[in-house]
Amino acid sequence: MSAALPWRHLLLALAVVSVWGTNFVVIKVGLRDLPPLLFAALRFTMALVPAVFFLPRPSVPRKNLALYGLLIGVGQFGLLYVAMNGRISAGLASLVIQIQVFFTIGLSIWLTRERVRKFQWLALLLAALGILEIGVHTDGATTTGGLVLVLLAALAWAGGNMAAIQANPSSMLAYVVWSSAYCIAPLLVLAFLVEGRDATLAGLHRATWTTWAAVAWQGWGNTLFGYAAWGWLLARHPAATIAPMALLVPVFGLGASALWLQESLPAWKLLATALVMAGLAVNLLWPRLRAALA
Repeated sequence: MSAALPWRHLLLALAVVSVWGTNFVVIKVGLRDLPPLLFAALRFTMALVPAVFFLPRPSVPRKNLALYGLLIGVGQFGLLYVAMNGRISAGLASLVIQIQVFFTIGLSIWLTRERVRKFQWLALLLAALGILEIGVHTDGATTTGGLVLVLLAALAWAGGNMAAIQANPSSMLAYVVWSSAYCIAPLLVLAFLVEGRDATLAGLHRATWTTWAAVAWQGWGNTLFGYAAWGWLLARHPAATIAPMALLVPVFGLGASALWLQESLPAWKLLATALVMAGLAVNLLWPRLRAALA
């Protein structure tokens, strides 16, 4: 495996992070017609079918598959969609959800009793200052409730990461696809209980071809293409070469939101973005930089 990315592999990595980043704009498109929990249920249905008929079930315990499916499907995306349904802007959602990195570290430290390193405290402080900056400037487009929901979604994502680490599946794509089966029914039940039968059926009735394209993009583009391509790249290059590319996801998210949704980029939002991105960069890149200098 080579540390230098061939240009075709670099373009593929950029395609993945651009899909993951612009996906927050696509979520906004789907939410125009579909209630959030129904939207999430349809997204994971698309991720499950037809891929489940072509990918063998990963050799991991069913309880682990169910746990991952519930944490990612109901916890991460269910809460994220609810938050993005008028409670937080797409651009900021793409940024705040990245706090899952620090939640994942925290859960790992809690479970393994690993010591927190100095650079991790610095990284967390920078990111926390960025989140605080967002919290101070909540307005009609971004509310305190929306910010809290996205932070809870990030915590659920971190829990899903721990479940995946414990399972250590041979194919992450198959793991994601098969785990989707465990969150569809709970999401549909919650949709009928929380959003109501009338709103659920009305959402299906209102759905246009753009709505279904948004659902398909969520299930097939964001999930199947994203995980398949990312896994393919990780199998051919060191994680230290591929992982930093994920820092571009909020960049694409904020850029796409400003371009397509006309979301403003005031100074406070740019400052918050810089602080969170700096925290993520310190956490991800500092150990590699130190090793390189040594």
